[in-house]
Amino acid sequence: MDINTARENIDKIDEKLVKLIVERMKFAKDIAKYKQENNLPIYNKSRERDIMQRVLDNSSEELQGYMSVIYSSLFDVSRAYQSRILTPPNHLKEEIEHAVCNTAKVFPTRAIVACQGIEGSYSQSACDKLFSTPNIMYFNHFSGVFKAVENGLCQYGILPIENSTAGSVNEVYDLMKKNKFFITRSIKMKIDHNLITKKGVAITDIKEVISHEQAINQCSEFLKSLDVKITVCENTAVAAKMLAQSDRLDAAAISSRDCADIFGLAVLSDDIMNSDNNYTRFICISKNLEIYPGADKMSLMLALPHRPGSLGGILSRISSLGLNIAKLESRPIAGKNFEFMFYFDIDANVLQSGVVQLICELCNELEHFTYLGSYSEVF
Repeated sequence: MDINTARENIDKIDEKLVKLIVERMKFAKDIAKYKQENNLPIYNKSRERDIMQRVLDNSSEELQGYMSVIYSSLFDVSRAYQSRILTPPNHLKEEIEHAVCNTAKVFPTRAIVACQGIEGSYSQSACDKLFSTPNIMYFNHFSGVFKAVENGLCQYGILPIENSTAGSVNEVYDLMKKNKFFITRSIKMKIDHNLITKKGVAITDIKEVISHEQAINQCSEFLKSLDVKITVCENTAVAAKMLAQSDRLDAAAISSRDCADIFGLAVLSDDIMNSDNNYTRFICISKNLEIYPGADKMSLMLALPHRPGSLGGILSRISSLGLNIAKLESRPIAGKNFEFMFYFDIDANVLQSGVVQLICELCNELEHFTYLGSYSEVF
C-alpha cells in the first residue's frame, strides 16, 4: 500500500471518528443533566477505570500505551464539557463582567502608588515606566505595600512577581491570595546589577557585600571570586543607602547604576550577573478588580486533588479553548505531603468565548482557587 492510499484510509476513518465523538459528547451531555438532577459529582473514577480496562483489553499490547493516552484525554474533555453544562453562575462571573463594563478605558498616568524599598529601587523604576507622573510612597516590606492599598492610602502597589533566574516571588503570591488583590498591569524589566562602593575603593579592599537575597543569588558566581562576607538586606537600593551612610571603605553593595548616582557612589564592576538574560516581572496591584481594554493575559493560583491526571485535566480544558499557557510553575503546599500549588499565566482575554466560564468552573470545583486578574503586560 502506498502512502496516498494509507492517508485516504486514515481520512475516511477520521470522518467516522468525528461523527462518533460528536455522538459520544451528546450522550455525555445527557449524563450531565442526569447528574445535575440527582446531585451526583462529575468525576466518576470507577466508571472511567472500567472503560479504560475494556479499551485496553481490546487493544494490542503494542498500542495499549497510546490508547491509554487517547482515552485519558477523552475523559478530560468529557468532564470539561459536563462541567461547563453544570456550572452555575457565581460571584466571580458577576465581578468580572462588572469590571469589564466599569473600568476606565485608559490606564491612568497619575496615581498614588506604593512601592517596597526606597528611591532608586527597581520597583520604583517599574513604577515610573507604568505611570508617567506617579506619587510614590515607600514601604519597608511587601506586606506594607498591601496594607497601604488595603487602607486606601494608595491606589496601586508595585511588586516583583518573578525573576527569569530566581523564579517566582512566593511571598507576593501568598499575599495576593491572602488579601484578595488583583493584577491590573505588569511590566518586564531587564535587571543590571553592579558592584558599587565608595569612591576610591579598590576591589581588593572589599571584605563585605550587602544586597537583597535575590540579587546575591543572581550574582553568586561573581561573589565566589571575591571571597567576602555576604550580608542580606531588604532591598538593593537600601543596600546602596546603607553603604553611602556608613564610613566603611571595605564594604560594597550590589545595586543599580541609578542608585550609585543617587547616593554618590562609584560603580566598581558592572555586568556581574550569572546570566545576561536577567529579567524581573513587576505587577501593579489594586484592591478592586480592574480590567482595562486590551487585557490579554490572566493569572491563576490553584491547588489540585492528589490523584493521577488532575493537572492533565486542567491543561486539556485550557487547550480546548485554544489558549496558550505562558507560565506554569508549582511549589509544595506547606504541611501537606506531595500536594502542590500551581501558578498559571495564560494568554487569554476574558471576552473570548468560554474564558469566563472556565474561570467559574475552576472556582466552583477546586477547594483552593484564586483568580488574580486579567491585564496587559508592557515592556
